[in-house]
Formats: sequence, C-alpha cells, structure tokens
Amino acid sequence: METSTISRRELLKGTGALVVSFSLFGPAARALAQAAAAGSGEPEAASLDSWLAVAQDGTVTVFTSKVELGTGTETALAQIVAEELDVPFSRIHMEAGDTSKTVDQAVTAASRTIERAGPQLRQAAAVGRRELVRMASERLNVPANQLTVVDGVVSVNGDAARKLSYAELVGDKRFNVKMQTSGTGWDLKISPDVQVKNVNDYKIVGTSVRRTDLPGKFTGEFTYAQDVRVPGMLHGRVVRPPVVSSKPTNVDESSIKQIPGVVKVVQDGNFVGVVAQTEWAAIQAARALKVTWSTPSTSLPANPDELYAYLKNTKSYNDQVTVNKGNPDAAFAQASKKYEATYRWPFQLHGMLAPSCAVADVRGDSVTVWSGTQGPFRTRKALSDLLHIPEKNIRVIFREESGCYGRLSPDDAPHDAVLLSRAVGKPVRVQWTRADEHGWEPKGPAQFISVRAGTDAQGNLVAWDYMERGFPWTESAVNPLLAGRQIGMKSVNPGQGNGNAGGGEAYEFENQRVVAALIPWSQDPPTPLRTSNLRAPGDLARTFASESLLDEIAADLHVDPVQFRLRYLKNNKRVTEVLVAATQAARWKEHVPHSTPSSGAKAMGRGVSISGRDGTVTAAVAEVEVDKSSGEITVKRVTLAHDCGLIVNPDGLRNQIEGNVIQGVSRTLLEEVRFDANGVKNLDWVSYPILTYRRVPDVQIRLINRKEMPALGGGEPSTVPVPAAIANAVYDAIGVRVREVPMTPQKVQALLRSKAAAQSA
Repeated sequence: METSTISRRELLKGTGALVVSFSLFGPAARALAQAAAAGSGEPEAASLDSWLAVAQDGTVTVFTSKVELGTGTETALAQIVAEELDVPFSRIHMEAGDTSKTVDQAVTAASRTIERAGPQLRQAAAVGRRELVRMASERLNVPANQLTVVDGVVSVNGDAARKLSYAELVGDKRFNVKMQTSGTGWDLKISPDVQVKNVNDYKIVGTSVRRTDLPGKFTGEFTYAQDVRVPGMLHGRVVRPPVVSSKPTNVDESSIKQIPGVVKVVQDGNFVGVVAQTEWAAIQAARALKVTWSTPSTSLPANPDELYAYLKNTKSYNDQVTVNKGNPDAAFAQASKKYEATYRWPFQLHGMLAPSCAVADVRGDSVTVWSGTQGPFRTRKALSDLLHIPEKNIRVIFREESGCYGRLSPDDAPHDAVLLSRAVGKPVRVQWTRADEHGWEPKGPAQFISVRAGTDAQGNLVAWDYMERGFPWTESAVNPLLAGRQIGMKSVNPGQGNGNAGGGEAYEFENQRVVAALIPWSQDPPTPLRTSNLRAPGDLARTFASESLLDEIAADLHVDPVQFRLRYLKNNKRVTEVLVAATQAARWKEHVPHSTPSSGAKAMGRGVSISGRDGTVTAAVAEVEVDKSSGEITVKRVTLAHDCGLIVNPDGLRNQIEGNVIQGVSRTLLEEVRFDANGVKNLDWVSYPILTYRRVPDVQIRLINRKEMPALGGGEPSTVPVPAAIANAVYDAIGVRVREVPMTPQKVQALLRSKAAAQSA
C-alpha cells in the first residue's frame, strides 16, 4: 500500500481557486474530447457524438447526465463503457451532469442508474465499437469479422502487425453516426438492435476497479460544490423565519448599514436575502438584518401523538394498492388466531454533512448554475419556471456535494442563488447554514402503519391486511421549491407518492391486501416539515412493520422465524436463496425467539428480515445486545446477503452495503425530527444525533452474482431490512416488541416496565 503525504499548507493552497474537475487525465485530452463531441445546439440522443468522443491520445470521454453522489456509479458506468468498447478502464473519462454536454437520462435516484443508464451507455458504446471496427475494415481492406479489438487497437486476425488504434481511426473527429432511439429519460433506449458483448467475455465488468473519485477526496484536492469559485463572485445568504413559514411585514435595511461589504438586501415577495462581497459579511448581515415576521395562518401538529392522529384519521387522496387478492376481511374474521399491531415512523433528516450550496450567474436571459443536484435537467426545468427563461438559455453544471440520498433531488440552493444573482447582476454563491439545512431541508415523511393477520387452526397464515398511511413528497418535480413558493408560485399537485413496496408482498398469502395511502400534506406557505425522497423512500418503515408482525406470529406459533418465512416463499426463488445465504453466513441456529430469556443485566438476541426494492433482494440478520437497566440497544453485527443481478463492481457494491447498514442502524436507533406547533426544534447535530464510530456494528456481506440477469441497483436496498432485523433481535433478547422508531433507551425502558407490570398483575 502506498501512502502519499501532503502538508496543511499544500492542502489549503488547493482550495478557493477557480473550479476545476478532478480527472485522471490532463486538461488537453479533456478539451479535445469535448471539442470533438461539441456540435450546434443541444446534444441529441440519436447522435453517437452526444455519448462518446475519442481523443488523439486514445482517451475516451463519456458524456452522461447521471451524477456521482458518493455511491461509485461514475466508476461503474465507466467500467461498462470500457468493457463494451474494449479499451482499458484507465482511458475512460466521465463528463457528467452538464446540461450543455449531455443527454437527459433523468434524475440520479432510486437505485436505477446502473439498471437504466448502464444499458444506455452500453448500447452507445456497442455502436461506437461497431463503427470503429467498420472504419478499420475499410482502411485495412479486411472484412470486419476478421478483425479483433484489444485495448482500443483493431488488428487483423493472424496478422497482428496490421493494426489501427481507435485514436488513429477517429481521434479528435466526430463519428457523425445516427442511432435508433426511443423513449426519454429513464426509459430512453439506444440502438437495442446492436449486439453487445457476451457477459461470459467480460474482463472489466465484475471486477473491483478502484473508484476514480476517491483519490482527490482523500487528499483534499477534490472540488465539491462548496469549493466552486468564479470570477467576480459575491456571497449570499437567505433570511428565513426561524421556525415557521410566514411573511416579512418589515425589513429594516438600516439594521446592517454598519457591516462593511454589504452589497444589497433583496426582497422578492416573501423571499428575503442579503448579498455581500465576502462570505463573512453575508453571514453577519443575515444574522443582524431585522425582519418582522407575521404570525402564520397555520401551525404544525404540536407533538408526535397529534401528528400520528392526523395521519390515522385524515382522509387519503390516493390509495396505492400493491396487492389485493382473495378476501382478507372474511379470512381475518374467520381466523382461529388474530394479530393486530400499529407502527410509527417519524420524520427523518437526510442530514448532509455539508449543508446545501450553489453558485448562480444570471446575466439577463442567460443563466449558469453550479450545483450538487441529483437531476441537472430537472433543476434546469425548475429554474426555467422560476425565472421565466427558456430552458435552452440555462446551463446547469454538476459539482458533487456530500452524500445526499434524495436531498438534492429537490435542490433548493440554486433557486436561492439565481434570485440573488438576478437582483445584483453578478454571480452569487449561496451557502446554507446547519440550522437552515436541518430546519428547512425536505425530510423523509412520517408514516403510520397498521397490520392485521390471521392464522387457521393448523397455524397457516390465511389473512394479511396491511395499510400504510403516510405523506407524499411535497417537494416533487411537479411543485415549486421553497424559494419559488416564497415569491408566489403555488403548488399544483398534492405531491408524489413515497413508494409502496415492503408491505409483505414478497410472501404468498392466499388472502392478502397491501395498500399505501397518501395523506394530504402540501401547504402554501410551505411547512418546515417539507417532504421528499429519503434513501429507499418509505421502504424501511413498511418493511419494519411487515417483517416485525411476521416475526411476532412465528414466535407465537413457536416456529423458527426463518422456517416460517420459507413456508411462504415457495415460488420466490431469489428471495429464498438470499434468506438462506444470510442465515448461513450468520450461522443461524433454529430457535423460537425469546424462548430462553437471559437473567443477566445484558441480553443478546438475533433477528432476521427480508426485503426487495426494484428487483434487488436482500436479507439481514442482526445481532444485538440490550442493557436492561439503561434500555440502550447496541447492534453488534449485521450479516447481509445481497442479490442485485449482475454485479459490476464488487468492492463498490460492498461499500454501498456497508454504508446502507450503518445508516439503517442510525435511523433505527437515533434519528427523529423533533418539532412543535411552531417548527423544527433539532437544528444541530447535538439535538439530531447520528451513529458515531464507536457504535458502528461489524458488517458481514454475502454477495450473490447473477450473470444471467441485468445489473440492478445497489445504492438503497440493503438499508431496508435493517430496522426490522434489529426490532426482531430486540424481542429475541428481552421479549418486548418495539413498534416505533427510533428505538431509544427511554422507549425500551418503558416497554420493559410495562412487561413487568403485566407479568406481576
């Protein structure tokens, strides 16, 4: 292992400069490749030059609107292209997330990048390889089927001296090739008739290529969105009400006249901000500006009980039916044994380690924005609606921010930045504070879940009735974001659904109903409890409920929980195999949970859970220790089996699974947005704790590679089974069912007291 050392001075010298993107290649190679692909107007999906460019040095630039969010997708996509083109991985350069250079492949989210964008780039690369071989065939006067490609060099079979490199064939020139295309965004299809390489011939895909984004991050040279600097740039801060969304009735500009460097106070409707020459001046001005805010016309629920009562009792506007077969009501009524339980899942933060940031340069009807957005084209469309400027006049350039997992799908900071930039006619950088981020970021929605099930006299599960009641994403593609609403734009839609998977649909129950009901929540003016997609949207809570009750039934019937699940997975081969793989790796021993309770101060337990998300299936075994006196739960180990079809990069996938498990443990044990009728209360990391290093569990991973299948997503699915596995392990340890997240020591102590009272009654 090689270690490189840099001094603090050298590290700091790399910051604060004009933005550059980290690359393994020199600027000349990049510029030539980009110039080769550049044409008139916006890139067209049907043009091969919109996807690939070959430079004279053999570098291949790949253009994609899919962006790197810290999940390793940039590396995996580069592997796919390198494989299909037959070029060394080291020669691939990814140009990602620039609306002026790429085709819209939809937002980077939902663990769909490898599944959807992978085939798009693979097919474009296959077309490119076919064209390069055709060119070589003409120049070498040899039929194409007598040519071989190795490392970007086309040679004649049996006569290796007769050869031409890709660079010699097309270096710095355009392909000028049109491809067959259909659909748009996620559903875009590129030349599906062009044959791709057989998976059995893969040499790059399926290997643990080192991620290209990590070296610069390790050394501090990587340029994040927060590091972007452009000439003439000013600094802006938005001034919002401290807790609730209300109107500014008076803005006293004289309150900051003593602060040097203030350029302008900007007010547009209910939007208030300051622009200054330096960031420190902007911070001071935002703190000191005296704004009188009106009393809002609406208030939030006063406490969680009031919130869940609202969820339970408010009429839904859309019931998303996942499964509805047989007659669950009649079967439940006739069941020999009946089981019913409710589960509560709170609002949770995305909790980006670095708060939102963007730079905008608005010059008349021309706009350039640098942002960490998950959807550059989505952001462009939203800015077009906000500014009433044609989309073609707006350029969005992606620069990575810290892990967002849905936070930057509705990307607020560019909206703030363009309003401030428009007001002063110069580029403006907007940096949210930690309190801004915690208070105003769109949060993972709260969910209230009720499940009832019934078994017959033989212990067969004959009725399954599952109902989730949750909030939609108020900050979805169809609605304006925070700044837009503050200048008067209105919501036009109640919001997008928070998913509907995880309610037990993987199992084969004769009478089964699984419904996810959407409860209205969109408000104008916007609430601080705005909602949007948070990693594996909604699935954690739904799986927490379904897998917990299933475990409860198994325990009551005195059946091992793994064997009980296998009964109802008879025809679900992949889920069965992933469950067996996880339990074998964890050395699971058949038992009835909590059949032998511990008499000591601390108790150990094991729990199991399965899940599926967009074709990927996972199973987890959690091992926990519960301190009976304090109520603290410690997750010692999580063993997780993962099947996402064909694996592109095993090490990258392991990285994602480890992160998923850690975040899943954190969300299960610690995370909850606290609020009252006025707004969000935990505006810092002290009041919104996340898992610390000392509490990170041992993570054991079993990967199932299915070469016969397409590559599916790995960014989200492995976090889904974690809460249920922990809850089931807690029951195995101390015999109480935790039905609300987070599983705090106080809640565990209350359950233990209730259990003791019931036993002594």
